[in-house]
Amino acid sequence: MKKEDIITLPHPHLRQKSAKVHVVTDDTRSLVNEMTSAALDWEDSRPHEISAALAAVQIDRLDRVVIIRSEFDDKTNREFTALINPEVVKYEGEPVADFEGCLSVKNVYGKVPRHTKIRVKALDIDGNEVRFKAEGFLARVIQHEIDHTNGIVFIDHIRDQEDAFYTLDEAGELQPIDYEAHIKNNHELWDDQED
Repeated sequence: MKKEDIITLPHPHLRQKSAKVHVVTDDTRSLVNEMTSAALDWEDSRPHEISAALAAVQIDRLDRVVIIRSEFDDKTNREFTALINPEVVKYEGEPVADFEGCLSVKNVYGKVPRHTKIRVKALDIDGNEVRFKAEGFLARVIQHEIDHTNGIVFIDHIRDQEDAFYTLDEAGELQPIDYEAHIKNNHELWDDQED
C-alpha cells in the first residue's frame, strides 16, 4: 500500500468504532503488512517526520489493529509491532499536554493531554495475549492509536482550546495556527462532530 491509501478527515470512517478481531488469521497479518507499507511510504515523503504508528481504520479497514514503531529515534529502523484489540487497562501518572500529529489529519498538530504511564492489554501477531507497561512518548502513541479504534481523532481532545493547534513550517518547526481562521469552523475537521 501507498501513502495515498491513508484516509484523512473528513472521511467518515475516522469517526467510527472499529470491530474487534476475534481470531488472528493470515488476513490479519496481511493487513499489518499493508499498514506498515503505507506508513513507511508516507514517512518517505516527509523529511521532518517519522511514522510513529498507524491504525487499521487509517487505511479504511475498521478492524481493531494498530502498528507501533519499534524505535522512534532511528528512522533507519523500519520495524513495527502489531497490537490487536489493544486496550488500556490502567492509566497512571498525571495527564501531560504534548505535541501530536496524525497521518489522517493534514497539516494540523496539537498539544494534547495524555497520561504519562499506562498498562496495556492486546493480542500479538500470533494471537497471544500480551500485557505491558508503557510510559512517555510510547504511552502517548498507544493512547492516540487506541483512540482511532474508538472513532476518536486527537483534535477531538482539544477542540475548544484555541492555543493548542499548530502546523509544521518548511524547516520542520511547529508554529501556532490562527484558531479562528483555520480551525474553529473548518468543515474538513469537524463535519461529523456536534456543534
